[in-house]
Amino acid sequence: MAIATDIAIDSSGNIYYKGAVHGAAGAGYYTVLELHRFLQDLADDASASGDDLIDITSVTPSDRSTDNIITVKTGYQLDDANASATDAISEHLYDGSIVQEGDGTIFDGMLVIAAEGMDLQILQNGAIVTNDFWNTIPNGETTKGLNRDTANGISHRFLLKVDNAGTEIDGRRLIGMTRETGFSYSEFKINGTSRGNNVLALTYAADINDTTDASGRTAITNTQGYRSLDISGDGTDEPYYSEWNLAGFTSKEFYERMKYITRRGETALIYGLEGRVFRGVTHQLDGTQSSGTFNDLSVSPESLSWTGGTGQLLAVDSVSAATQVWMQILTGTAPTTGDVTGSSGAVFAVSSSTERTVSTPFCGQSTGSAIIGAYGFGVEVADTSASDTFTDLDANTVNPPNNVTFTVNGIVSGEDRVLVGPANGSALRTDQFDLNTAVTGASTSVIVETGSETIGASTPNQTDTPTSGTIRVKGDDGVYHRVSYTGLTKASTTLTFTGCSNVPTASIANDVFISYIDKVAASNSESYTTVFSTGNPRSLFIRVRDGGTAGDTVPIKTFESTGTLGSAGGTSTAIRTSDA
Repeated sequence: MAIATDIAIDSSGNIYYKGAVHGAAGAGYYTVLELHRFLQDLADDASASGDDLIDITSVTPSDRSTDNIITVKTGYQLDDANASATDAISEHLYDGSIVQEGDGTIFDGMLVIAAEGMDLQILQNGAIVTNDFWNTIPNGETTKGLNRDTANGISHRFLLKVDNAGTEIDGRRLIGMTRETGFSYSEFKINGTSRGNNVLALTYAADINDTTDASGRTAITNTQGYRSLDISGDGTDEPYYSEWNLAGFTSKEFYERMKYITRRGETALIYGLEGRVFRGVTHQLDGTQSSGTFNDLSVSPESLSWTGGTGQLLAVDSVSAATQVWMQILTGTAPTTGDVTGSSGAVFAVSSSTERTVSTPFCGQSTGSAIIGAYGFGVEVADTSASDTFTDLDANTVNPPNNVTFTVNGIVSGEDRVLVGPANGSALRTDQFDLNTAVTGASTSVIVETGSETIGASTPNQTDTPTSGTIRVKGDDGVYHRVSYTGLTKASTTLTFTGCSNVPTASIANDVFISYIDKVAASNSESYTTVFSTGNPRSLFIRVRDGGTAGDTVPIKTFESTGTLGSAGGTSTAIRTSDA
């Protein structure tokens, strides 16, 4: 390959490439300085010949500012679409910038610092540049990356158009990204390219916590938009922009899925954006909502626009009276004042803007057994573990309590009645608490105080009582009635169960106990999840019964046992002794 046989100039000043295409034998790649030297060498010829139509009578074709900044003079231009071209000429140049004096088009040099073999993606003007020619595998080689210099840690060198005929492409802003599953994700932002070589410093190394195929984990889902979650377990919700359901997968498997849905080439949508461009919250906007109503993001995504930029809405603290908006910026610069308008028609008057740190991948990092969450990234409370760390939208670090699960195995779905309650030695403790206030069938809350179990800030029940479930209340008729509840309020000496149904008539001081599991089995195991009270394992009583009726399975003798809810949860397996 030689520049004289690969590049030509026609009589109209069009400079084009006619050599072998990317990946083919003999494909030629030349520095911008080599192009300048070639043009100047032709310009001092006595007369033009062949397809190089420049000579001493022609106007000067190019000018050198430095070895890395070349101006193609008026009357000449890089012709990427020439009818005689085999590839775009700009794709066969590197190591500097080309500025076209005639129309103002600029191609700036990109120099990528990364391990060789990395698949580089560039986010420009809110979208991935689809023509990633720089990732070509040169003929006869096995590694991606044009014009690399492995000895100096350079994986790619190429030119990228940043100004189209005098109109800058998104202010010459761009982001280099690596998103290959099994490898580390990274990004490097350039807020406006400069003439010469612009460095993109990226990481590309095997990710020891991304080792299995996550393509089939479609049960992992997200409720999009502003979410109030008590991940800290302190009774006060924190704000997040997501609520991911791990669907029974481990934190490592979940992390792998988060990488999979934002990998290179992924076009499925997250918050209305293709996964391959989704980055998470980049900016928080403070201000007031002046009109309209934002979309419910759990149902419909929403784009944002303002003078000088666009973005995608990820969360808003109120759809009708917002004071805070969280978004991913797509183009331009974030507003510091002025109106932001949503695609819904809602208008938000910005008073200030805060840029937030973006994590790669967007979910945060994995330790292999825990998630270190990115800014604002939330998951279902029941799916958190004590070793996880999250950062809410107020930028507060949040550590979950130790959520544990107790499971009863060996049961038959639709047949067995399962009861798990507090234990008193080998028996069921029915006097766990006393009613603090008399109740009737019209009551929707049940307040209890110390019975055989003390209520106080440091006692287990302040921690390990489920936030929703069932209790058994001894009615004035002497029957322990099953009462379901949907909320729990903890005070220094009382517990208040709210959202109650099936409340009996019961007097003050009647017995109450928590039925941690209290149902007909809906599967071959039943469980409950709650918070472990550090240093205070709970003794549990387990009872499984199937009395048997016509057409049912063989009845069993009542199974009774005790178990312990500890720092790692607990299990009990029913022994099925026939009572036929």
